[in-house]
Amino acid sequence: MPRLPHRRLSIAAATLPAACLLVLAARSGGAITVFLVASSLLMAGCCWVSATRLLGGAAALRLAAIATGTGWLAEQLGSSYGWFFGSYTYTAVLGPRLGDVPVVIPLMWFALAYSGHVITNLIVWQDPVDAPEPLRHDVLTSLLGAMVVTCYDLGGDPYMVYVLKAWIMAKKDGWWFGETLQGFVGWMTVSFTILFAFRRLARAPAPAAAPAARRVLVPLGVYGFLMVYLMLLGAPVETRTIALFAMGFPLFAATLGLLRWLGVLARPATLTNTPAIDPLREAA
Repeated sequence: MPRLPHRRLSIAAATLPAACLLVLAARSGGAITVFLVASSLLMAGCCWVSATRLLGGAAALRLAAIATGTGWLAEQLGSSYGWFFGSYTYTAVLGPRLGDVPVVIPLMWFALAYSGHVITNLIVWQDPVDAPEPLRHDVLTSLLGAMVVTCYDLGGDPYMVYVLKAWIMAKKDGWWFGETLQGFVGWMTVSFTILFAFRRLARAPAPAAAPAARRVLVPLGVYGFLMVYLMLLGAPVETRTIALFAMGFPLFAATLGLLRWLGVLARPATLTNTPAIDPLREAA
């Protein structure tokens, strides 16, 4: 009971800025802008609640700060100087901006980074929360996480540019449906930086008690929602199949890891007495 006022204060502190952002989006754009802002806020909010339960409040706050700060800085440098992703300019489609960058963009970097972090842990360790690991482990898992995040961009970038017209690219003659290789290099670089910085500087030790399964389903659900959205509405139409396999593979692998973590999947009885060999941990 004593924590109730603090919870209400936290909810109010999050709700008021979100409501203001939605009002500004409604005034400056149409229904598409409101939908994009509202869905981005919802995904980031759900990931925030999940992260506080899964990683702990302090670690979740540090991940949010690293992801939103790094994401905003990279996008600001990109839209202003052409760094990382190539030269581009945001339109009014994504709503109010902070500098040259729509506010929802750093929020989506957080949601995608958190989803990539959990999916990677489920794939590698069959556990949503990993313990602090040696440097080489963090490099490899951060690289995998960056690949998971960048898989979204394979279908997301063409859709955002040519359908929603959320930003205007200076170069439209790239090999990937008009998109250039530099954009994917930028996604990998920024995603890796966020995930590696979190793992090395801000990750908390694994909690003593196992988190509830519904908390783990949130990042998988956010990633799955983005996959289905691109499967149904992605353009050019070829990107719909690409979204299915590019995003579906890590999502399916993470789901199997989740089932192992829950005990639903288990090794065959003939293998239960065989000592488990973990090459990554053995190498340490």
